[in-house]
This record gives sequence, C-alpha cells and structure tokens, in this order.
Amino acid sequence: MSTPVYFRGNHLLDVLPIADKRRLYGQVEAIQLPLGRIVYDGGLGQKYAYFPTSAVVSLQYLMTNGNAAETAAVGNEGMVGTSIFMGANSTLGRAIVKRAGLSFRLKSQVVKEEFYRAGPLMHLLLRYTQALIAQTSQTAVCNRHHSIDQQVCRRLLMSLDHTQSGEVLMTQELLATILGIRREGVTEIAGRLQSAGLIRYARGHILVLDRRGLERRSCECYVVIKKEYERLLPRRSVH
Repeated sequence: MSTPVYFRGNHLLDVLPIADKRRLYGQVEAIQLPLGRIVYDGGLGQKYAYFPTSAVVSLQYLMTNGNAAETAAVGNEGMVGTSIFMGANSTLGRAIVKRAGLSFRLKSQVVKEEFYRAGPLMHLLLRYTQALIAQTSQTAVCNRHHSIDQQVCRRLLMSLDHTQSGEVLMTQELLATILGIRREGVTEIAGRLQSAGLIRYARGHILVLDRRGLERRSCECYVVIKKEYERLLPRRSVH
C-alpha cells in the first residue's frame, strides 16, 4: 500500500513505518500557520505538537523586560513541542511562526500515547530532541563567539534548508528579535550582504544570490548543526 499523502512533507512523519502511519491516520490535522502566530507561550500547557512542512517556527527565550532571542528554529525536519513527551508539557520560552506555511499537528495526548508505545516514533523523537539540543547549544556558543554578520549568514542558511527554497521571508523586525539586536543593526548587516552580492533584500523578502558565498561568510556552527541532524535522523523510512 502506498504512503498516505496526508503524511508527506515533514521528515519525522515521512520516515515512520506504514503501520504507524495507518494508526495515526485521521488523528493528524493539516493547518495553515500564519506569520507571527504564537504556537505556544512560556509556562502554558501545550495542547498540540506541530510538525511543519513549509512553515518555520522560531523557538525563543523571553526576558522579564520583554526582549526575546531565538534559541533554535524548526522546519520540515522536526517538530515543535518536545516538552509534551519529556514530562513537563510546558516550557519557559515561546514558539512563534517566522515563516508562514503549512504544518501537521497532533493532540498532545496522542503524542504521549505514541511515545509510551516505545516504538519507532519514540526513538525518532528522542533522536530529534538530541539534535535540537545540539542546535540550541551551538547557537549559544555562536552568539558568544561569532560576529553578528556570521550569525545572520548561519540563520539564513538554516532557513534555506528548512524551506527547500532560495528565498527567505523575514522582516527586519523579526530578524532583529531572533538575533536580540536593534532593527538598525539588521539594516546595516543586510546592506553589507547585499553590497557583497550575496543577497537581495526588499520588504521582508531575502533572495539568496550566492549560497556558497554565504557559507564562506558564515561560521562553522552551520556545518556542525547540519551534520548532527544528518547523523541522528534517518533519511529513509524505518520499516
């Protein structure tokens, strides 16, 4: 029997064995996530786990003064809501959509039940959580030791990987929030990258003109994170 179309587009769901997909069929919802939507907020319980396909979600940590900075990003390679099966069902940070698009979602209770089956989905989610922790840790190192220009290049490259596209839809305000800097700083960096012929930026649309040039300008963190995801997550169905 062919793979149900309903599950295509998110890596974690794509690689599930057919038997698991059949069991979940009918419980997975396909929804549109608009730009800026808060998927979950700090300290509140999570009703759903999200498995993006074309959407990209920013995981952010909030300060008491209202400022925020991105700790990780989730695209079609993963899921939003790891605290659901880690026993807490809530987190200190928030998750906000930074690229509008489609996502699958599963009720938290369904995710818990599947996790406690100790089957393929549990092992996938645990490996994905390890990869997500690696991204968060590497981001902390990057923020401390690398220039803002390098950080912007890394995040643009990761955004390209998430969307399988040459274009990144992101406003200066959102990029400033992700980086934890002022909007004026983003304007200067975007101007430098555009002058170097690496990107074209206009009204929230960033078109990457020279990906290899962007990779050379980025720090090693991009490659480290990418290799860790490739090491931990299978690229084919685990039958």
